[in-house]
Amino acid sequence: MVQPPGFKDLSKPDHVCRLKKAIYGLKQAPQAWYTTLKTAILQLGFHNSKVDSSLFVYSQGSNRCYLLVYVDDLVITGNNTLLVAQII
Repeated sequence: MVQPPGFKDLSKPDHVCRLKKAIYGLKQAPQAWYTTLKTAILQLGFHNSKVDSSLFVYSQGSNRCYLLVYVDDLVITGNNTLLVAQII
């Protein structure tokens, strides 16, 4: 990598920036996206389905909510519309 034009530090011309996140389009970007999304979903009280790693299930008492992840799309449904709206 090289410093981008207009952002060069003349006192350190050979230094580059270390990124703290994945760049869109690189092969590790989808994994970084899924890891971040999964962490957020698990913090809401969901747990991974044993059958499909892209399906997350929330259950509390008689309330059930299902969240399905497909690339960067999410589908959410449940038997309690207030709970679904709260999660959204």
